[in-house]
Amino acid sequence: MARTKDVSLSELQIALMRVLWRLGEASTADVAAELGDARGLKHTTVATLLTRLEKRGVVAQRRDGRQLFYRALVDEADVRRSMVGDLLGALFGGDARQLVAHLVQESEIAPGDLAKVRRRLARGGRDED
Repeated sequence: MARTKDVSLSELQIALMRVLWRLGEASTADVAAELGDARGLKHTTVATLLTRLEKRGVVAQRRDGRQLFYRALVDEADVRRSMVGDLLGALFGGDARQLVAHLVQESEIAPGDLAKVRRRLARGGRDED
């Protein structure tokens, strides 16, 4: 997938992208069916969201007859990285330690999770295999 420097998405756009990330490619109708059930969105609203994301270079569109199909051009990890970076800069002055301290203070991280964080830090931030 293409890597983009800064991709900030709304909560609704993330929900839409999760459908594409899970399915790989989906028609407007497929996405509308999934989001319509969960969020009460109409087909036209989903089509508008997809068109806007395509104009931003976040998704690609292809036509098959009268039907449009979309696939993600950015992956979830890149979006997460970008949005957490924005949050970190805006609320914590770019200091990740302040973010972690805040999460610990607000009990967002359970005591058992701290050991996992320490192991990840020891590996340079890489996931466990």
